[in-house]
Amino acid sequence: MPILRSVLIGLSRNRTLRHFMESSRAGSRLSSRFVAGMELEDALRVAETLNQQDIAVTLDSLGESVTSEEEAHQAAEIYHRVLNAIAERKLKANISVKLSQMGMEISRELAENLAGSLAEHAHATDNFVRIDMEDSSLTQATLDIVHRLHARPDLREAIGVVIQAALHRSKSDIEQLLAEGIRVRLCKGAYLEPATVAFTHKADVDKNFIRLSGMLLDSPIYHGLATHDEKMIAAVQTYALQHRIDPSRFEFQMLHGIRRDLQRRLVSEGYNVRVYVPFGRAWYPYFMRRLAERPANVLFIARNFFRS
Repeated sequence: MPILRSVLIGLSRNRTLRHFMESSRAGSRLSSRFVAGMELEDALRVAETLNQQDIAVTLDSLGESVTSEEEAHQAAEIYHRVLNAIAERKLKANISVKLSQMGMEISRELAENLAGSLAEHAHATDNFVRIDMEDSSLTQATLDIVHRLHARPDLREAIGVVIQAALHRSKSDIEQLLAEGIRVRLCKGAYLEPATVAFTHKADVDKNFIRLSGMLLDSPIYHGLATHDEKMIAAVQTYALQHRIDPSRFEFQMLHGIRRDLQRRLVSEGYNVRVYVPFGRAWYPYFMRRLAERPANVLFIARNFFRS
């Protein structure tokens, strides 16, 4: 399975295959398992349905590593439309943004300005921007921007970040984020990283996820714990119970199309749940990372594709 995961991550960066998949009807059919649709309206319909089930949403306009300022501005404009739509429809939803989609690999100043504009918009509409974490080459730059934006008094309640349990540095990053009062979404991590910066064994990632979850739960800040792993969820529940942490103080986060049964069960048990709902035509890298996270999904997708 580690070899298959490496292959899938490698394929996620293949531009030729990406172009073919994103422009083909077959590719669109494949993506529908994890992607809400190609257009914003598709994602809004999914968000409304989830809200009716008492599940909150974070909306993600797919795309990353843009190659021009024009593309970065276009990507930001889509997110402004998303924030307007959330406010107009009174959805229980926020947004997740990748800084490489805001042009960070072109200019960090550009990415910070565009992300700051989105945070200002979110603040004005009583909403929230989650800055997604990408591969480890962008971790420090991403955190630097989040720290600077959060330091602005008008944006303190409007911006948060993602931390990956797979990285060795995450404990110290969380300590600093908590000291500044920054909201965190903790996930395991979906990128293939070298052993010099990341744990390479699942058991070690799981152990770190549990340890970091305890740090977040002990803080007075509202955080998100992102996992579909029932063992990790049970560990969080046990910790919260033992330390008398009310379920209203945190939320479990999951991905669209994965473990809907578990999402509904947690809601029925009184936990807050938020589902990450991606949309857009630049879906291929995201889709391949979802397959790489759990290679058994490859068989599931293939079986249902050829059955339909």
